[in-house]
Order: sequence, then C-alpha cells, then structure tokens
Amino acid sequence: MAEKARIAVLISGAGTNMAALVYASRVGDCPYEVVLVASNDPAAAGLALAEAEGIATFALPHKGMTREAHDAAMEAAVLEAGAQYIVLAGYMRILSDGFVERWDGRMLNIHPSLLPLYKGLDTHARAIAAGDSQGGTSVHLVTPELDAGEVLAQVRVPIVAGDTPDSLAERVKLAEHQLYPRAVADYVARGQNPVWLLDRLRALALALPETDERESHGSPGFRVGGDKTGKFFAYFADQHHGTPHIALLVRTGSMDELLNLVESQPEVYFKPAYYGASGWVGIILDRPGVDWDEVVEWLQRSWRSVAPKRLTRLMDVADAF
Repeated sequence: MAEKARIAVLISGAGTNMAALVYASRVGDCPYEVVLVASNDPAAAGLALAEAEGIATFALPHKGMTREAHDAAMEAAVLEAGAQYIVLAGYMRILSDGFVERWDGRMLNIHPSLLPLYKGLDTHARAIAAGDSQGGTSVHLVTPELDAGEVLAQVRVPIVAGDTPDSLAERVKLAEHQLYPRAVADYVARGQNPVWLLDRLRALALALPETDERESHGSPGFRVGGDKTGKFFAYFADQHHGTPHIALLVRTGSMDELLNLVESQPEVYFKPAYYGASGWVGIILDRPGVDWDEVVEWLQRSWRSVAPKRLTRLMDVADAF
C-alpha cells in the first residue's frame, strides 16, 4: 500500500467537516492521514476533538496581526507537522495570495453552493431567493480568487417548499460530511490512479507537434510523423510485463545512459522488459514527488529523437545559438 498523504486541516469553529475527515481517515485503506488541526481561534471547539483523537493542534489568534504574518505562522505549523496538503474546513479567513500560491494544487476547500453559483457568503439564502430547485456543496482547489479554483466534486441537495437558509444549511452540511472525505481521498491518491496519470500524460504528449496516439502491444503509445510513417516516442505502461510500476517509457541516447540512470536513481528509473533492450527507460509515475517538468523534458527529448527533420530543423538552429 502506498504511503498515506499527510494533510493539515484549518478550522475556525466546531470542525464538523474536520471530524468527518478524521474519522474517514481511520476506515479501510483511506489514502490520507490528518497530522495537524490548526485554528485562528484558540477556543474553537474542533481543537478539543482533535486533541482527544491524538492529533497535533495549533492555535493563534489573528487579531493584531497582518494577514501575511498570521498566514506565515499558520504555514510554519503546517510545515513543522510535515503536511503535504492543506484542507480548509470552515476556516473563516481570507488567505493572502502568497500563501495560496505557495500551496498551488495542494490546498482544498469546501463551499456550500454548486459553484460557480453563489461564491462568498449567504449561499443558501441566495439560492432560495433565486428560486433554485437545488442547492448543494462543492469541493474545489484554492486560488487567490475567492471560490474560483477548479471544482473537484459536487453533491446536489434539493430545495423543498418552506425551506429557510437554516433548514437548507442543515441538509447541505450532511452532504458535506459525505463529500469532503471522498473528494480529498480521490485527490491525494490521483498519483496512484492510472486513469488520471494517463490523462495527464496524454495531454502533455499530444501537445507536441504532429503527434497522435495509438495502442501498441496493449499499451497506449504516442507517435510523431504522420499516420503511415510515424514513429513511437513514448508509451504508457500500467504494470505491464510483471513490472510493479505505472510508468512512462521514453527513448534514451544510449544503453550506457539507460544503465547509468537505473543504477544512480532506481527510485525514479528502471529498465523495462522488452523495450529496455532498445535503450528505452521507464520513468516511475506512481511515486511521491514526481517532477512533471522533468517528465515534459523527457517527452520533448524523446519526441525530438524520432521526429522528422522538417519539425526539428528550427530547434536545431535555435540550439546553435
């Protein structure tokens, strides 16, 4: 089983969504663990629950501090706990842009509306006033723009006759407690998900000039150069031929380079069955800390090694300078 992702949960009050995250983490093969619960209110009730569950806590009032200074203190506690992700669960603070940008792609929030509808406050009252038949809740990535990050998951909750903002909020809260743990689990485990990995790899490979995708020996492959004369420059391998890895296979410059990579960084590279004899190297994708910029560089290099000269000529000229 893969190592669990470490998350810090930021709260400002009762922490019911935090509790849902904690208890979900204790069931089955949940891919995350809560390593810190932090708050801007030392009296937040959720802190006591976290302490009772043996989870480290941190509290610092924000009064009298600049937003940046308070964010820096909260972030320091998160880093000290070794958290890889920050999950906001009723954290009633607008975060500074710098803090959010440093955690780009690693900070999640839950919002009580069907985003992009009703960003900000008073979501239930606004949905009822608009005559909507449904409210709901959304889990999204946090960006500097309020409630504007990519939506990862949603649950719809019907608005019934006689609903008030409070009555609708009670039902939406129940939906939140079901949605948030599942959405967090899916997100932190995406690096182990072959569907997600292939989708990301496909987008990167097909962004290169004149590329197409074609299956080869049961694996998705990527070619350059046209339908009849195209040559493969990359393959996606999902534990093929007895290999335990989900991997990208690309061309190296020589067998010596392949063997040196495998020997010096066995946690990143391996010699794939069959393909390795031709100088292809496997880059392990289902591991923590994959450097996707490096993946892009390998794709570009491998593409360039077999692309027609008419496509690489301008690159060769640019390299000369």
